[in-house]
Amino acid sequence: MIIFLYGQDTYRSRQKLNEIIENYKKAHKSGVNLKIFGGNNFDFDEIQNEIKQASIISGKKLLLLKDAFSNAGFKEKFLKNSKSFINSKDLIVFYEEKEITKTNSLFKLLKKSAKSQEFEPLDGQSLKNWIKKEFDDKKAKTEAGVTEKLISFIGSDSWRLSNEIRKLASFAKNKIIQIKDVDLLVKPKIETDVFKTIDAIAEKNKKQALELLHKHLSKGDSPLYLLSMINFQFRNLILIKNLVEKDYTSEKIQKSTKLHPYVVRKSLWQIRKFSSPELKKIYQRIFKVDMDIKRGRIEPELALDLLITAI
Repeated sequence: MIIFLYGQDTYRSRQKLNEIIENYKKAHKSGVNLKIFGGNNFDFDEIQNEIKQASIISGKKLLLLKDAFSNAGFKEKFLKNSKSFINSKDLIVFYEEKEITKTNSLFKLLKKSAKSQEFEPLDGQSLKNWIKKEFDDKKAKTEAGVTEKLISFIGSDSWRLSNEIRKLASFAKNKIIQIKDVDLLVKPKIETDVFKTIDAIAEKNKKQALELLHKHLSKGDSPLYLLSMINFQFRNLILIKNLVEKDYTSEKIQKSTKLHPYVVRKSLWQIRKFSSPELKKIYQRIFKVDMDIKRGRIEPELALDLLITAI
């Protein structure tokens, strides 16, 4: 029997793979018949011999083939000798984390002959249900709105969602997780990317700053929202710069501003790259660009480009 796991959502595909391995180990305590092939350890003849050889210990084998699509030699031989795999009583798992071309001959064969499962990024109610299950698995309870807040901050990145859910569950310590806990502990994805843009501006790397902005625009992010995030961060920089000049510690800055610790840490690094007059001048430019957009004097995307090139 062949199982084929693939798709963009590698966290969930890895979950499924681990589930298969754990179930196999429960049924076959010794684990001697679990064989993993991948990377440099990907010899077709050795894999085929494992299929042909009867197990020393009763029970079927589990052969895990990782990233087989990247191995041209294996793929060619497998296509010529696929029947011995398809008809095998052993469990053979093809596990792919890399992007696969669906016109690929190996892909077509596995889709036809294997029990396949594609893991696309979740959205809508499916994503909410998955997040709820992750919280349930950690015996963590949440108040209404926590799931929606997490999605607004992170999107459908299941790897990061799982890490943040684990962090929130640990922080709550059997108490109900609240929206304010998400605000405290989780930093929004777009906010993180805007920090990268500010870093590029601070390093006078306008090309990189423009590339980062256009990456968001190409994905459909609103120019006005991007501008508001830039405005928000430069306002923070001015505020924190003033407090540093008054000899405030990072702890005192965080307490005084009530900003996320991550925002304070990043800002403390960034203010070293700007003088106070520079920050105020940039902030005035942002304000003018915002007014020009709202009054219809300039297109938002062009305004963002001009702002970055002028800083």
